Formats: sequence, structure tokens, C-alpha cells
Amino acid sequence: MRSKSFIILMMLTLVVGNFFFAMRYYSALKEIEGTKMVLATQRYNEKTINFLKMFIKRVIKSEKEVDFETRLKLENSVRELDDPQILDQWQKFVSSQTEAEAQKNVKELLDLLVDKVYIK
Repeated sequence: MRSKSFIILMMLTLVVGNFFFAMRYYSALKEIEGTKMVLATQRYNEKTINFLKMFIKRVIKSEKEVDFETRLKLENSVRELDDPQILDQWQKFVSSQTEAEAQKNVKELLDLLVDKVYIK
């Protein structure tokens, strides 16, 4: 009788232990999922800010015409963001026909870039 009670107690302990560890595992998975989302946001922000800095330094502050290599770097950088809105606004900027249109489009692009940076 005593060994039967011991076996039942052990089985109950194992079931409760498995349940406890399953709950901890589920909790850890949720935490990892949240951490991955934060990391993805940080990476996106970093890419966006790097593009913004490069654009300001090499286009807005530039005293001369933007060379091909710089345009290529900017184009690659904006495509790397993988954001359709930013890419669309970029295309509007680079296809501007007049200086006034380019100024309007660059303002829209800069505004959009700043809005896309997620600050918590």
C-alpha cells in the first residue's frame, strides 16, 4: 500500500512539474517573441537614421552636384529599408522635374523618415 501511494505521489509530482515547466517554456517563448519585435524595430530605426544622416550629409549639405556613387549608395540604402512608402517618396524625389518640385518632395521624404522612426 505504501509503495502504491509513493508511486502515485511521484506521478503527481512529475505531472505538476511538467505543467510548471511547460508554463515557463511558454512564458519564455512569449518573451523571446517580444524581444525579436523590439530588435527588428531597433534595426529598422538604425537603417532609417543611417539613411537620413547620409542623405542630409551628402545631398542637403552638399555644395556640389551629387555624384553617381553617392546616388547609388542612397538608392541601395533606401531600398534596404524595404518600406514601400519611403521608396515611393524617394522615387518622387529623384524623378522631380523642377527645383521647386524637388524641394517639396525632399521635405515630404524627410518628414516621412522622421515619422517612421519608432520612439517609445
